[in-house]
Amino acid sequence: MNNLDWHQINAAVWRAHTQKLKAITRLDPIQLDQLIGIDEQKQQLVENTRRFVEGESSNHALLWGARGTGKSSLVKAVLNRFAGQGLRILQIDKAELSWLPEILDDLEDRPFRFVIFCDDLTFEQSDEGFKPLKSLLEGGLELPPEHVRIYATSNRRHLLPEQQSENQASRVVDGEVHYTDSLEDKLSLSDRFGLWLSFYPPSWETYLDMVDTLFVDIAVDRDELHEQAKQFAMRRASHSGRTAVQFYRQFINKP
Repeated sequence: MNNLDWHQINAAVWRAHTQKLKAITRLDPIQLDQLIGIDEQKQQLVENTRRFVEGESSNHALLWGARGTGKSSLVKAVLNRFAGQGLRILQIDKAELSWLPEILDDLEDRPFRFVIFCDDLTFEQSDEGFKPLKSLLEGGLELPPEHVRIYATSNRRHLLPEQQSENQASRVVDGEVHYTDSLEDKLSLSDRFGLWLSFYPPSWETYLDMVDTLFVDIAVDRDELHEQAKQFAMRRASHSGRTAVQFYRQFINKP
């Protein structure tokens, strides 16, 4: 494993085939004020991250919900907000989570606060890859490092698929829900994230606000712009922030 100069870089990604961390030099410059329609989620993640970089009590965070609603962009914007205060991000794919112990050893005794970023974190029925993550979230004999937090995004609230049979086998005893052992194991992974942030598809009004923000410096008829943006979104059956960015890119590249 190579030693990166974290004084010179703000982010890195784990490359399993070389067993090295690779510095990310072309970071997304997204800023918090560019993210529309997720004010509550922004406030909570910013506050959690502020507490983390200042050495106060903070939580691992799970950002879950509809696709294209700003989950990953919010994590990137938080890095841009706090990098000057010592925040660093290390991205790792879910398939490479078995390398977490070695990666954490490499981060030991460094004068920075690290967020391990797991994007699109979902596991299938037979997947065992979540076990190293569970150990990091709460630790075994060795306590999890205080200078590391996990920020994960997912389309699933519980990260692992739930079978109808598992829910049917659960029962209520003295007013309390008792889940099956298999369902308990699945729920326990999500429960180890202290901060849950939910993301939902925006309204049409919010979608058009996102479009207006992207076109703020471009002279264009707003009514015509909104109509084209709606048509673009309906063809994709999605009017999310991601759709707004895709529409913007197509519009400005027209001959």
